[in-house]
Parts: sequence; C-alpha cells; structure tokens
Amino acid sequence: MARYGVVVVGAGPAGLAAARCARESGASVALLDDNPAPGGQIWRGMLPREAGEWMSSRVVAAPEPGRLTVEQVDSALDVEYSALVLATGARERFLPFPGWTLPNVMGAGGLQALAKSGLPVAGKRVVVAGSGPLLLAVAKYLRDHGARVRLIAEQAAHPSVIAFALRLAAHPQKLAQAVQLRAALAGIRYLTSCWPLRAEGSGLLESVTLRRRDRTWTEPCDFLACGFGLMPNTELPALLGCRVEAGAVTVDEMQRTSLPAVYAAGEVTGIGGLELSEVEGEIAGYAAAGNPAAARARLARREKHRRFAARLERAFALHKELRGIARDDTLVCRCEDVPLGKLRACAGWREAKLHTRCGMGPCQGRVCGGATEFLLGWRVDSTRPPLFPARIGTLIER
Repeated sequence: MARYGVVVVGAGPAGLAAARCARESGASVALLDDNPAPGGQIWRGMLPREAGEWMSSRVVAAPEPGRLTVEQVDSALDVEYSALVLATGARERFLPFPGWTLPNVMGAGGLQALAKSGLPVAGKRVVVAGSGPLLLAVAKYLRDHGARVRLIAEQAAHPSVIAFALRLAAHPQKLAQAVQLRAALAGIRYLTSCWPLRAEGSGLLESVTLRRRDRTWTEPCDFLACGFGLMPNTELPALLGCRVEAGAVTVDEMQRTSLPAVYAAGEVTGIGGLELSEVEGEIAGYAAAGNPAAARARLARREKHRRFAARLERAFALHKELRGIARDDTLVCRCEDVPLGKLRACAGWREAKLHTRCGMGPCQGRVCGGATEFLLGWRVDSTRPPLFPARIGTLIER
C-alpha cells in the first residue's frame, strides 16, 4: 500500500501540470499513467522536475473511496490518496465504413504514435482523413518523416473552416502556429467536405475511395490515417461515480467533480486542446493541494481558452451525411464482429450488448461506443471493473 496527498491519473499535459502545481504547493504526489514514459501523445517521454513520483501503471479498479488498484508490469499495488486528479485524456473517434478493418487503416493519432515508436513510414503513400486540426499535425509529422502524404480529407465544410481560421486573429500564438503548419504542408491537397466511402485491398490496404460533394474517386495508398475528432476517456470517472454529461466529466470552478475530493482536468472534461488542458491541470493541481488562491489566479486564462474550444467544436462538428457511409454489413464492433444491421434491430446499447455482444470484447466499447453514439444516438452507460484486462491474482487479492 502506498499513500499520497494527491494522486494524478494521466501524464499528458493536464496531468503533468496538475502534478507540478500540487507538488509546488507542498503535497506528496504520485503520477500514474499506463505508458512507459510520461508526456502523453504530445510530450511523450518528457517528465518535468518535481512533478511527483512516477509510476508506469494502469488503474484497473477503485475498490473504495480514497483507494485505487493499479497494475504495473509484474505486480499490483493499492494506492491511497487524500485528493485525486483525473487527467485521463481522450481517444480518437472512429466511424465505420466498408473496409475500415483492413490492415493499415488506422487512427490518425494512432499512426502518428506508431511512427514515433519506430514504424517506418518513409516513402509510404498516406491519405489523412477525418476532422479537426489534428489531421494537419499528423500530416506534417508523417511528411517530416518521409511519408508521401497524398491528401488531407477534412469532412467539415469550407465556409466553417475559413470562418474558424479568420477567428484565429484573436489568438496570435495559435494563428502563427496555423500559418507555420500550413506552410509546412505546402503542395499537399487539403480538401474540405471530403470523407472516405470505402477502403479496398487484398488482405492489406491498397486504396481508398473518397467523396467530395458530388464527386467520388479512388486514391492509391499504403496507409489511411482516419480520425473523426476526439472523445473524452470517462471510464474511470464513471466508475468512481463522477457525474458525466454529454460525454464529458462535469466540474466546478476549481475543476472539482461531483465527488468532493476528486478533480478532473484536460480533455476528460471536454475537448479543448493543449493550452486549455494545461491551465485546467494547473487549477486542479493547486485546488487538490489546498492552494485555492493560486488556482483562482488562472480562471481568466481558462475562460479564454474555453471560448476558443467552443468555436473549434462548432467549426468541426461532424456532418450528418457521415451516418450514411456504413452499410448494414459493415462491422461496427470489431472485437465481436457485430455488423451495423444487427445493431439497428436493437433499441439501445444495453440491448445490443445482451443480444449481439457489442461492446463486450477486449476494448470494452471504447471503439464501437463512440461509433454507435454518432450513428444510432445511443449512450454508452455501463462501466465496471476491471477497466482494463487485469491478472486474476490482482482481482482475487482485492
């Protein structure tokens, strides 16, 4: 058993900021993340000084208030806390379409992460598709590492993207970043109102058919990096009993959840980007460590970034036509091989689990849950331990 004043779950920008600020306020801090190094997708491998004790571990259960069960590489441990900061981040939303289960069709952020881990992309033909500024960042990273990025297919309409770009003038730093990013992608087609209809190949991805308004065509490619925005990782907050509304954890002014000693920060409270995640992490870290004055000093900065996040959400809202790209025989639950046609016969998520096993495979609904939410309007409302696959010994001992 290990005990800390503040335990932070998630070592991305929000979690690192929370751990640093809690430590600055005098609290003993533990930083938990299931990756081998801190930093999250953005800062992988960068651990600031005095951020707290680092544990590469995965939270699998919360047996009682004030205690978490975590698994490490070859052991399990119970961690007690006086205050908890949840910075569990987000994951990509995948929308099924014919051929999306072919090898080399993967998430945009997923392909970037694999490339960072050593997957060779030099010389490979890549189509990047989906929605949001992440597509540009991924395309730049892949191009910088030798990939031949054929095009970027953005599902949002051209007027929405232009209106969002014009409003960047109120955020000089973001405007400069956007200009630099577009300059780095010079020569790569950026098509709005464009999305994949199907991926094709004989055992391996060979091409993707795209639609843009009334035109369809086929692009040869070796990789299709596809992500339709991000979804908060709310499984642990839901298991603890935190209030979750509209797919995100609700928090008060101090980033406190509906539970008195539990705080949340970053994308788990709503998708908002790097700067918002950082300032929310700072507020949560100071508040969790009993330093409300320092937390309040950052409220105005948070509000500014929240306004930007709201504009971002409106500009890249998913087009309703995307609900029509999956056919009845298109797999939605990849773990249990459940096609869309079988799900249409169910009244909701719970019935689908009972009759088709949708959401009961290894990913526990993390992929198909977001898809059914968008395609069918369902709400994924069942979270139970273990949150991730765990050793039998861990569960028996606790």
